[in-house]
Amino acid sequence: MPLKTAEDQSCSAQPKECCRVEAVVAVDGRGQLVVPKEVRENMKLAPGDKLAIITMAQAGEPCCMVMIKAENLATSARQMLGPMLKEL
Repeated sequence: MPLKTAEDQSCSAQPKECCRVEAVVAVDGRGQLVVPKEVRENMKLAPGDKLAIITMAQAGEPCCMVMIKAENLATSARQMLGPMLKEL
């Protein structure tokens, strides 16, 4: 069996296993939210890590948001946009 690359293990390579609700959080009066400890540990988030928030829109209205470690943003963008750019 061939070894899996990082791309093979990405969410885009395994869409059925990619997304699930990990937690429901509330935004407080200052606009802050707490990422639960279990999620932080699973995602290997440490104090000081930066997260990029990506929003998605449907019919011109924001409907979803995704958070990704800022250090992984470039790799994820290449994985998502690469196939579209090849078509151009």
